[in-house]
Amino acid sequence: MPATEEPETLTASGLPDRVPAGLPDGARRVSDFAGTRAALGPADRLREVRRRAAQFHERFLSEPSVVHYRSFGLVRVPYPTRYGFLNACRMPTPMLHIVNRVFVVQFRTSAGVKTLLFSPSDVTRNGETPFFKRLGRSFGPFEEAGRRLLSPILATVEQRVAEAGLRPEAIDYISYDHLHTQDVRRWLGTNGDPGYFPNAKLLVMRQEWASAHALLPQQADWYCPRGLEGIDPERVVLLDGDVQLGEGVVLMRTPGHTEGNHSLVVRTSDGILVSSENGIGPDAYAPQASRIPGLARYARDTGMEVILNGNTLEGSIDQYLSMIQERDVAGRSPRNPEFWNVVPSSELAAYWALPGTIELASL
Repeated sequence: MPATEEPETLTASGLPDRVPAGLPDGARRVSDFAGTRAALGPADRLREVRRRAAQFHERFLSEPSVVHYRSFGLVRVPYPTRYGFLNACRMPTPMLHIVNRVFVVQFRTSAGVKTLLFSPSDVTRNGETPFFKRLGRSFGPFEEAGRRLLSPILATVEQRVAEAGLRPEAIDYISYDHLHTQDVRRWLGTNGDPGYFPNAKLLVMRQEWASAHALLPQQADWYCPRGLEGIDPERVVLLDGDVQLGEGVVLMRTPGHTEGNHSLVVRTSDGILVSSENGIGPDAYAPQASRIPGLARYARDTGMEVILNGNTLEGSIDQYLSMIQERDVAGRSPRNPEFWNVVPSSELAAYWALPGTIELASL
């Protein structure tokens, strides 16, 4: 395709028929994983993913560290165990608890230092997601009390940004590994309103943006209704593959959990950290070393090297490959080499209000 030609996108997305291909200021495309999934045989794809991930790990370790990296908890969310540790967990608790996090990353580019918020969930509006809306209604007249009990808010994005010492105007980009449960209207504004982050642009894979506007029922249960309506197209940057945003930061395409999933890869003083929701905790990436009942045995019995976060299963083979790619890019944890240097954007956590989760998360 000539460089000047503009790729087409769906009119249902709310964008013009033809959206200019582009990159954020100072960013560049990276091709380390180009063609890794082209082979017909899944095992052949896996071998190529491993090989390229090992090469990328070594290359990225030579990158300068980012200027700043920090994560904050936003909200605790109940989540079915059968989804979180697909087919593997043997604890008799139907629900576990995950903490949704936001990441603040500052990095150098040829256009100056930029600031990214990764996974800034609107903790109030996201509750309109159909799955969680139904869960709340199951409490009947005690719906509001149940929500406060099972989904306590730790802090809002606005509070965490202030805690990081940043003004809303200083945020250059927001991004999510995928758009499950997300309502971005507060951040980017609608119908001429600049929103809370008036200078920020949404970085999203083109496939994820298209999918979010043309959902099948099994997908729609996890997307926030109208969460993308009215967003100015100029505030959205559609990505068609892996992109290096600046020194020490890559958005890496990792499809599977959703068709347009991507992961945050950051070079820090603690090594390379990789974040997404393909897995819900370090144990999902190293089940052989896990003490959570069932995981190690399941891994031994099946040969599974990772345990999928399986609420939608849009592409389980791709998700498996993506989790191997994520963990091998990250490398082993310097704190505990039995595990990998992954930091899930929604991570298993103990919570007193759900019996069994304290033991589950503390093992």
